Amino acid sequence: MRLLSSLLIISLLFFFACSTTQQREITSIKIAFGSCANQDKPQPMLDIAASQGLDAFVFLGDNIYGDSRVMDTLKAKYRRLASKSSFQNLKAKADIYAVWDDHDYGENDSGRHYPYKKESKEIFMEFWEVPENSDRRTHDGIYGVEYLKKGDLIVQLILLDTRTFRDDLIFRRKEDTLNGHKNDYIPNQNPDSTFLGEAQWAWLETIFKAPADVRIIASSNQFSHEYNGWESWTNVPHQQKRMLELIKSTQANGVIFISGDVHWGEISKMKNEGAYPVYDVTSSGITQTWDIIEPNNNRIGNPVAQNNIGTIEILKSENAVKIEFALIDSSAQKIELHKLELSEISFDK
Repeated sequence: MRLLSSLLIISLLFFFACSTTQQREITSIKIAFGSCANQDKPQPMLDIAASQGLDAFVFLGDNIYGDSRVMDTLKAKYRRLASKSSFQNLKAKADIYAVWDDHDYGENDSGRHYPYKKESKEIFMEFWEVPENSDRRTHDGIYGVEYLKKGDLIVQLILLDTRTFRDDLIFRRKEDTLNGHKNDYIPNQNPDSTFLGEAQWAWLETIFKAPADVRIIASSNQFSHEYNGWESWTNVPHQQKRMLELIKSTQANGVIFISGDVHWGEISKMKNEGAYPVYDVTSSGITQTWDIIEPNNNRIGNPVAQNNIGTIEILKSENAVKIEFALIDSSAQKIELHKLELSEISFDK
């Protein structure tokens, strides 16, 4: 009996030792993100983000509602964001990164013709404390890349600029409604129109060729959803196609979009013939909501109408890399959740 007891104890100790070793071998990187935050409203979603045990938080645009050609006005609105205890709490708990959308760029739905984009960039760089030696300060626009690394897990955080170089969109006319178009814009079929500009496209190609396990693209506008007539990549379809082709030509594994802008949350999945599907996790808004959520045949699960933040957690073990998308509401609950393995969004499966 004593011998059996001793063997049982030894077996249990071995089991727990193996379990602990296995847990130690799992490496995790977790980011959260959100958009559309009015500086004059409370922002409890940022406190919820701060409680998530994050490595980073990404502001996806409309980080303030600046909407002004007066640069002192933009600065004052950034100061109101900085003064919020919820913002300070998040900043103390996670590394902060940001891209801009139209309202913090300076003007609603504006693109490359906004006359104060250089002045607005300087304010953006200073507020978000982009290092003086960052490449983001050396070229036009705010695009850049950051690397989140733990052990041998490498996550590329690609920060796109969807404003500085983008051509004007085409407004919907009354007769366009008969062709199935709605809301503000119809797709621009002009092959010379651009979303990112040639310099940013060339830079992105080099980034896709750099080694990384997962590549998270922060785009202020949605990418993988179905056309709905609001601002998005669907309004410049040949540029959307160019992105899909670039993923294929560079054989870039693990590309995932995160986006904001629309004042609701959703997870979209777009087919890419000859490659893997491209997921887009949309989180909007930190303070803003919208009355009507547009249909989206690419949507997985349900849309989120209330204030929300998004999270992506990447877990790497010896055998696999697993990814979890979530949308979290004001009660800190994961109300939309989707899991996959990196092999599902890779060429070398």
